[in-house]
Parts: sequence; C-alpha cells; structure tokens
Amino acid sequence: MAKCNGREALQMYRAKYPGRQLPSRSFFATLHRRLCETGSFNVHKLDTGRQRTTRTVDAEDRVLQELERNPSTSTRNVSRETHIPQATVWRIAHDEGLHPYHLQRVQALKLGDYNKRMDFARWFFHESNADRNFAANVLFTDEATFSLEGVMNFHNLHTWADENPHAIRPHGAQRKCSINVCASIVGDCLLGPYILPERLNGSMYLTFLQEVLPEMLNDVPMPIRQRIRFQHDGAPAHFSIDVRAHLQATFPSGWIGRGGPIAWPAPDLSPLDFFLWRFLKGLVYETPVATPEDLVGRIVEAAGCVRDTPDIFEKVRCSMQRRCQACLDVSENNFEHLL
Repeated sequence: MAKCNGREALQMYRAKYPGRQLPSRSFFATLHRRLCETGSFNVHKLDTGRQRTTRTVDAEDRVLQELERNPSTSTRNVSRETHIPQATVWRIAHDEGLHPYHLQRVQALKLGDYNKRMDFARWFFHESNADRNFAANVLFTDEATFSLEGVMNFHNLHTWADENPHAIRPHGAQRKCSINVCASIVGDCLLGPYILPERLNGSMYLTFLQEVLPEMLNDVPMPIRQRIRFQHDGAPAHFSIDVRAHLQATFPSGWIGRGGPIAWPAPDLSPLDFFLWRFLKGLVYETPVATPEDLVGRIVEAAGCVRDTPDIFEKVRCSMQRRCQACLDVSENNFEHLL
C-alpha cells in the first residue's frame, strides 16, 4: 500500500492509529527489509553459543526513536533510557547504517560578519580573476598568543605498553607566561615570527609597521612588494587613526581591515588562522615547554619547518580559494565543516 515508502507508511500509520506513539520512518524500512529477507518480523540470529538479550522490533524502534530524537546522545544514554543493553544498541545502530560522527569546531560569527564575508569573497574572486597572481600579492598578517602550557588535548595523548605505566603529563604550572607573536604570509614567504608586547596598543603597533615591517619585507621579491595589499583584522590597536593613516599612505594598492577600503570579515578566511597558527602550535606543544626561552626557540624552529615544506604556500592559497567559494556556496553561514 505504501509502496516501500517509509514516509507514506508513517502517514498511514498515523491515520489508522491516531492515539498511538509514532514509530520512526526508518522503522518501516527495516521492517519491510526483514520481512522480504526472512519472511518474519523477528530478528533471526545464528546460534553462536552466547546468550544475547532478545532483539525485537519494539526494541529496535525504541532505539531508533531515541537516536532520532537526540542525534548527539551516546549509546550509553540510549541504553539507560530504553533499558536495552548497550551492545544491542550498538548493533541496532550499526545495522541501520548509523555512525557516531565527531562534531567540528567552526568560527563563531557575529551578526555583522555575514554580509562582510560574502562581500569579501566576491571581491577576492573578482580580483583573482583579473590578476592570477593577486592572492600571492596579499600580505596576510595576524597575531597569536603562545603560553608555556598551550592547549593540551588529553584525548589524543597516550602511551603504548604491555602494562599500564600510569604515565602522567603535568599541567597547571604555577609559573604563568604568554608571548604575543606576529607573523605574515605573502607570496611564498613567511615573515616572522616577531615578538610583540603582550599588551599591544595603537602607538606600539604603529612603531612595528613603521620600523619592523619594512625590514621584514626586504625578504620579499620586488615585484610582489610593489603590488602588496596589506591585511590585518579589527583588533583595537589596528583601528587607531594614526595606524589607518599610515596604511593609507604606505600601501597605494590598498589595504584590507577594519576601517579600510576592504573590510576584513572573519578569521576562518585568514591563512594564518586556518593554517599557520595550528601548524606552529602542533609542533611547539608536542612535548611540555619548560621555559619562556624554550617556547620562543620552538616557535622559531616551527616557523623554519613551514619554510622548508615544499609548495606549502601554493597549497595555502588554493585553500583560501576553496574557503571563499565555500563561503559563497553556503550563503554567509559557517563552511569549515564542509571542507
């Protein structure tokens, strides 16, 4: 009657039994498949010699309904809610083709970010189509904080042994220390890392732009330097009147950032945010950091690893293109989980 259509079967069930609790759509598909394959509504299992909890159609439906009601739940919670053994819950989910996919962290966006992201992505593609070297001429800059402890993911920390060695990794050091690091990517060059004051203000940042950045740019080929588009985000120090006036006078090709000709939309489009800082911190914090001097040395060494990686900057530019396209495809929403 429903012609193997789970949705239509559910509607027919609702019409015939209006007062009953509705099963899930997948329940009808499972029921139909089992009836065709075994000629029975009951689950037939080969005798393996082990005693298993009886798996019934009702048990399957309760498990599937719980998973449909709360997709982020755990098999342990489903077992507790349905009074069905966790192993049975796992088998039911597996037989239905359900898998526990990990959530991905994405950039938190403010209301004003959405239109700016779309505008930037369109502008970036327009400029790239007009000049195939455009992306290599953008001087992407950013700052990041490195601490002695870093961010430790204990879920991924383990040690292999034939017996539990009760290995530990201390954290929560009494000596607190953090370093404010600035770096830039332009063309096939990584500029920096350069240590900035921990509390950066507009005057300090202007001094960096006037005295330090020109020396760093000496490593950049002249054809790129003549066409550079400077980029930074909207940090308070970046927004001072003197800083904006300096950028306007120094970069005739234009600059990107808060209060500039082109607004900067969000960190998830910055090569330093989606690539460099993650790469550096992954190397820096492979083992515990002992001292501030050790931390600085590791940052510099990790930056050298970036420079020594073949074709890395071309790959970063390709990733930037993909991210801008993904931003347009999802109409302003988060896109990192789709890449």
